[in-house]
Amino acid sequence: MPQPPIRIAIAGALGRMGRQMADAVQADARLALAASFHRPGIVGEALVGRDEALATADVVIDFTTPAASADLARFCAERGGPALVIGSTGFDAAELATDAAKTIAIVRSGSFSLGLNMLVGLVEQAARALDPNDWDVEIVEAHHRHKIDAPSGTALMLGQAAASGRGIELATVARRVRDGVTGPRPPGEIGFAVMRGGSIVGEHSVSFCAEGETVTLSHSAGDRTMFARGAIAAALWVAGRPPGEYDMRDVLGLSDRARRTVRDGIS
Repeated sequence: MPQPPIRIAIAGALGRMGRQMADAVQADARLALAASFHRPGIVGEALVGRDEALATADVVIDFTTPAASADLARFCAERGGPALVIGSTGFDAAELATDAAKTIAIVRSGSFSLGLNMLVGLVEQAARALDPNDWDVEIVEAHHRHKIDAPSGTALMLGQAAASGRGIELATVARRVRDGVTGPRPPGEIGFAVMRGGSIVGEHSVSFCAEGETVTLSHSAGDRTMFARGAIAAALWVAGRPPGEYDMRDVLGLSDRARRTVRDGIS
């Protein structure tokens, strides 16, 4: 007997990614668009309130803002579900201080692109292999003029990968801004540079620079459909999962946790 479709609710349904996610869900026979909602008080035009949307869904896909996503996660945890796929970027430490993942399953990622998540793994391996005293790391990202956070969540994810490869905390070595007389670059620093303009979907590169040579790993986003495809893969994966905070490397089987799960025969 075929499995019933997974019921999806779309948060931030009037936003650019919200509209695209609704179209992608409706085009996938494995999913059913159960409900769409936006900010409190905004209903009509096929929109319902948040409570009604959550009551009908197995998974909520949320590309809104950090504060709205954190609030939604707390609310879902209080009611015991549904699971969440969160694509909002720009979280700070306070917004991440939530116990929601102890109660519900959450997939959260700075990017839902398969290619980008492969890049993350390559950056971590390169950072582990190249001596930080000899190889400087610079992360350059470019996005459209409407993006409201910087550096992008994806750039920070790449910075975290480089820091993890070197066995250090990103916060202790990150340089987000250079202006004026900054002095020589300290060894081990991980730098960020940001460009905003036009309709650039997303460009990310990580350069490892040494005396006489540079290694650059990069990813270019052609359009936003790749993010919708990744979010759908995450929704299919997270439905019915035990509570926990997961990322796309778990979804793709690239993380140590995912490899242990497969090895131990846990579904």
